[in-house]
Amino acid sequence: MRRPLAVIGCMIAGCAAVVGQTLSPEVRTFVKVDAPAVALTHVRVIDGTGAAPREDQTVVISKGKIESVSDAGSANVPKDAQVLDLHGYSVIPGLVGMHDHMFYPMGNVVFGEMAYSFPRLYLAGGVTTIRTTGSLEPYTDLEIKKKIDAGGMPGPKIHVTGPYLEGAGSWALQLHQLTGPDDATKTVNFWLDQGVDNFKAYMFITPAELSAAVAAAHKRGAKVTGHLCSIGFREAAAIGIDDLEHGLLVDTEFQPGKKPGECPDDPETPELIAKLDVNAGPLHEMILDLVKHHVAVTSTLPVFEMGSFPGRPTIQQRLLDALSPDAKTELLANRIRSSDAGRIRRQFGSDVSPWPAAFKKEMEFEHAFVQAGGLVLAGLDPTGMGGVIAGFGDQREVELLVEAGFTPVEAIHIATYNGAKYLGEADRIGTIAAGKQADLVVIKGDPSTKIEDIENVETVFKDGIGYDSAKLIESVRGVVGSR
Repeated sequence: MRRPLAVIGCMIAGCAAVVGQTLSPEVRTFVKVDAPAVALTHVRVIDGTGAAPREDQTVVISKGKIESVSDAGSANVPKDAQVLDLHGYSVIPGLVGMHDHMFYPMGNVVFGEMAYSFPRLYLAGGVTTIRTTGSLEPYTDLEIKKKIDAGGMPGPKIHVTGPYLEGAGSWALQLHQLTGPDDATKTVNFWLDQGVDNFKAYMFITPAELSAAVAAAHKRGAKVTGHLCSIGFREAAAIGIDDLEHGLLVDTEFQPGKKPGECPDDPETPELIAKLDVNAGPLHEMILDLVKHHVAVTSTLPVFEMGSFPGRPTIQQRLLDALSPDAKTELLANRIRSSDAGRIRRQFGSDVSPWPAAFKKEMEFEHAFVQAGGLVLAGLDPTGMGGVIAGFGDQREVELLVEAGFTPVEAIHIATYNGAKYLGEADRIGTIAAGKQADLVVIKGDPSTKIEDIENVETVFKDGIGYDSAKLIESVRGVVGSR
């Protein structure tokens, strides 16, 4: 049986927790709990499997792993354990962020690497594992991963995606444009040799280039996802792609006059998307086809919400506090421009934007896809107008999944177990069970009944070490957008 590269790498290098790992003074600054054994007592366990929460539990952590999960009244707590009384708290598995870039928009179609702030914010938000899902600086991402794994800087475990697999005609200045199938094969093999473990195809890639990239990646146990425009979802599924980013809102296959292998001049057609039926017709057939081909879909609802709804969501103060002065000014200006565009539409008689209905249809699509047996993954995509950032956006994604029709427990399952399953790591992370890595998020409140409580993260355990969420967030105040 072919094993994913990530699994092989763990077997060789031991990417499960290194017991007794030496943490740098920089990392130690944010450590809240570090003991050979830790007991989280009287805590509500939302275990990530989709099962009902279990009240008044004790979770024992030992040597970086979960030793036991049991009723608090009968738990066997080691005598030397550090005991945390967590009445009124919940614990969930660490979030697995599946569209979690390390970069942020800097204006003029250029994006800057947030190598300092984003690792801290991902971890602070309860995200213990990420897939970068498109790298603009893959060498930087690989070095960040190495430094985090070695205990030299705080951050999540990282699955580094290779550079975008993009075709000729790209709008993005920072992307290499493939010259054909041979270039696609060479690019995949080169970056697998450098240490990435998955790839992302982008908007202008040709069918022949995508086919070559998928074949090369699969030959070596890696996976390929895509944010596509030139290629529709059903065609990508037939080629053998493993995952599709963003969902229905970027699928061009329903657009009248769509030419094979070409990205339409105006790929965004919210009016058309809003009219599609998830229960019948071509969209329903597409859903069934993706399920048949075992193609996952990554939900990135926050980036669409921020870009499509003037005034929704209200920009949180914590987000504004994290942004650099320039980034904050640009975000607020973008919001004003978005509101002005709405006023102009109303002035000229078009008082209803098509985007809210299209956004609702995206939510219906994701829910219907799961109901049909599809695997939805959770991400945030910190791009757009700059109002979605690491960690905070991951939490918002879970809240929006609930708005899409999933129960809070189901949304948490999507944001934890599903990502672990896709990455081939469900035996190690993604759920709370004895023997798994102690990647856990301690939350004040009960997100199983009030999903907004998922923002109340206090302690994030990664490999059994508890990090102080508030300190991590405070350390990047006024920094996002600059580094």
